[in-house]
This record gives sequence, C-alpha cells and structure tokens, in this order.
Amino acid sequence: MTALTIAGLTLREAARRRVIWALLVLTVVLLVLSAWGFSRLVGLDSELGTMTSGEARLVASLLLNLIMFGMSLIAAIGTAFLAGPTLAGEVESGQALALLARPVRRSSVLLGKWLGLVTFGCGYVVLAGLAQILVVRGTVGYWPPAPAAGLALLAAETVVLLTLALLLSSVVSAMASGIVAVGLFGATWVAGVVGGIGGALGNEGVERVGTVSRVLLPTDGLWRGAMNAFQDPIALPQMGPGEGGFPFLSDAPLTPAYLAWAAVWVAMIWGLTALSFQRRDI
Repeated sequence: MTALTIAGLTLREAARRRVIWALLVLTVVLLVLSAWGFSRLVGLDSELGTMTSGEARLVASLLLNLIMFGMSLIAAIGTAFLAGPTLAGEVESGQALALLARPVRRSSVLLGKWLGLVTFGCGYVVLAGLAQILVVRGTVGYWPPAPAAGLALLAAETVVLLTLALLLSSVVSAMASGIVAVGLFGATWVAGVVGGIGGALGNEGVERVGTVSRVLLPTDGLWRGAMNAFQDPIALPQMGPGEGGFPFLSDAPLTPAYLAWAAVWVAMIWGLTALSFQRRDI
C-alpha cells in the first residue's frame, strides 16, 4: 500500500466526517454575510459625505483581510480537528493496528495521511478564498494586487498548522491535539498583534514578542504575507504612521528567507512526527 493510496483513503474518510459539513455551513454563512455587507459600502454615508467608489474599495481592502482571517480561522479549526483523529483516533480505536499489521512502513502511512489532509486543507482554503475574492469583485469592484500569492500563503499557513496538529496527535489524544493546535494558532496571532503595537510605539522589547512568535510558529508570519498580497497598495499611505498597530494591515511582503524557514519548519516538524509515530506503542 503506497502513500498515495493512503492519501486517497484519508481524503475519503475526511469527506465522511461531520467536520466537513460544519466547514461548509460556516463558509456559506460567511460568504453570504460578506456579500451583503460589501454591497452596502458604495453610497454609504461617512463623516465626509457619501462614500465614493474609491473609498469603498479602500474599506473593502481592509474588510477583505478581516474576512480572510475568518476563513483562515475556520480552516485552522477544521484541519486541526481532522488531523487529530487521523493518528491518535485510529491508534485509540485499534484501526492503526489492523493497518500496520501488514507489511506497511509507518512512515508511508504518515506521509499518505499528511498528503491527504494537505490536499483537503489547501483545497478548502483556495476555493473558499477565491469565492470570497469574487464576492468582493462583484459587489465593490475591488481585486487584490496579488490574489494567487495570497491564497498560496493561506494554504501554506494551513499546512503549517496541520503538520503541528499531526505531531501533537502522535503524542496526546485526538481532542487534546486539536485544542492545543488551535490554541497555539490564536496565541501566535495575538503575539503578532502585540509585536505590531510595540513596533508602532517604538518599543523594541514588545516588538520582539511578535518576531520570536513568528519564528517559533510561522502561521502568523504567513498570514501577514497573505494580508500584504490582498490589501490595496494605497492602504498604508492612507492609514499613515503607526499602522503596525492595526491587526489587518501588513507593511511588507514576506522575504524569501522567511518562506524558506517556513518550509524547513514543516520538514522538521514532519520528521519529529515520523519519529514519534515510529516509537509509539500501538
């Protein structure tokens, strides 16, 4: 049994779980609400008079980042609670013992499950994110400067969190692994916001909190790169100094070095997961 076969079985099993339906419902609700909200922007009264189409595009740029964060949060919760049962759940139920009793390497099983979950998670993020971008395009006329790069970074963020959840599921129970993974995702995002506020205030010590958190867990760093790809280029000049304290604006695209570090991080965590799964009693 090859890794690709196991990946296909993992996708089929994921499609049968209720988490899929929960993700679908949440996504549809978010798309419908955002479509209604964006349609109300043009012609909306502001302090300076009726909002022009240009002002609506600027606001839409900021709101798009906010909604995309909601999408990434839905993806984080979904993938974390799908990854947990993939290892821990099957070990606890005895299904893993039936599979590994055959001449199948544990590393192949792990790789197949990881590939299946990555396919599902990335597919969800790309399709849901593209649908949201089309909603904004149809209602306000705003198109992000680099939508493909932004969606790719959101997919990479999902891969990072999914890989972490798999590592946790090789050590603790399925429920605990999902809770810890989502908790770390949220904590890293909060640390990034705190670091941004520190940078805006010129406090290097507080700013370092965000920098260190983005190195330890690259989800927030990849998210900030996605925001930069989605936001209107004129958003930063319009916001003025101190924009680093605003949680849904990013001042610069990601560097190749950071992208390389994210790839190395995923490889290291996957390697630790393989080592942990290899040593686990089944």
